[in-house]
Amino acid sequence: MDKRAALRLPTGMAQKDQRLSVTPASLAVDGVLVIGFFVYMYTVLASHVPSSNPRMIHLWGALGSSCLTGVFWLALQMFRVTLRAQREAKKGE
Repeated sequence: MDKRAALRLPTGMAQKDQRLSVTPASLAVDGVLVIGFFVYMYTVLASHVPSSNPRMIHLWGALGSSCLTGVFWLALQMFRVTLRAQREAKKGE
């Protein structure tokens, strides 16, 4: 009881392909999509800010759309990873 069993962790993680999946073209596409989404969400959210002060409308429209744009960026990255994994799995069949 005095001796604890050592925690055994897997020593070798499966590292198949170390290719870089980020290219300048993919960064440009991501940038255009993210900026476009931010502008779209800003136009939607700015009209829903309950204020008549233009500075507050700009501030809260930008803050709300920046949060949503961050979530959009994460979803875009997850989509890319999933699509790549599905293509590699299909190629391996």
